[in-house]
Amino acid sequence: MIDVNGIQLHIAEQGEGPLVVLLHGFPESWRHQFGPLAEAGFRVVAPDQRGYGGSDRPEDVAAYSILHLVGDVVGLIHALGEERAFVVGHDWGAPVAWHTALLRPDVVRGVAGLSVPPPFRGSRPPLQAMQERFEGRFYWNYFNRPGAAEAEFDADPRTALRKLLYSTSGDAPGAGRPEQALVDPERGWLADAPNPEVLPAWLTEGDLDLLTESFEPGFTGALNWYRNLDRNWELTAPWQGTVVSPPALYMYGDRDLVPAFPGTPELIERLPDLMPNLRRKPLVLPGCGHWTQQERPAEVNEALIGFLTELRG
Repeated sequence: MIDVNGIQLHIAEQGEGPLVVLLHGFPESWRHQFGPLAEAGFRVVAPDQRGYGGSDRPEDVAAYSILHLVGDVVGLIHALGEERAFVVGHDWGAPVAWHTALLRPDVVRGVAGLSVPPPFRGSRPPLQAMQERFEGRFYWNYFNRPGAAEAEFDADPRTALRKLLYSTSGDAPGAGRPEQALVDPERGWLADAPNPEVLPAWLTEGDLDLLTESFEPGFTGALNWYRNLDRNWELTAPWQGTVVSPPALYMYGDRDLVPAFPGTPELIERLPDLMPNLRRKPLVLPGCGHWTQQERPAEVNEALIGFLTELRG
């Protein structure tokens, strides 16, 4: 447990060398990355971010803004005795990693994002835009309804996680379609999601047991991240038009629904022109869905180790 930014964060740690901070999203694991990165000569630290696992879960929804989350990363780096670190994130962890590099490039030696591309602040608040475009059916808006998603996920956390992980993976039929992000507000997001009898090879029943256990206190902390989307848009107004300046790597699966979100394919196409320090074109993992580092650990580890080793010098 580490005291950071007014709260306590639970961390896992392995290896010695330059610090690499791994930032998770909702809900997931970096279990396949610790050993290879440590063996490659890096000190690997993965926190349970606020609202998750063994870390503190502030009650105030406003305590989950992007500025709080970036503050946690910066505070963690310093609490671990370092001035700078490599920062890697997936899913919600990717926006935290990207914004840490955007807001505090002085502490970020390099940044890698999986699934979610670098942030380019739009002209309108995101929840408002999605509410109007999809008449409240986009999952961000569903998560923004107090108590609605909690009721669905808390009723049977293990089944909810099982359905979510499988249905948004590259193994599920129809994976990567934008309509996967739409919800029937009355029935819930996962009502029609497949519940496989046998899990795909990258996810074991033991993995699912551990993940379910981490959500025993409930899902509210994790969902509060989504409830700050419009507030994050307001808070980041001073950085309108800025770009991530540290060396960067971006990778995603071609069956991931996130890169198919409205406007995202066009953004990804333009990334090499928009980001001067993007070290290569976005790396696309064929057949991979949303859970990048779990579904394709060998390819992700190879790309990360190559990127980090090059920057380490």
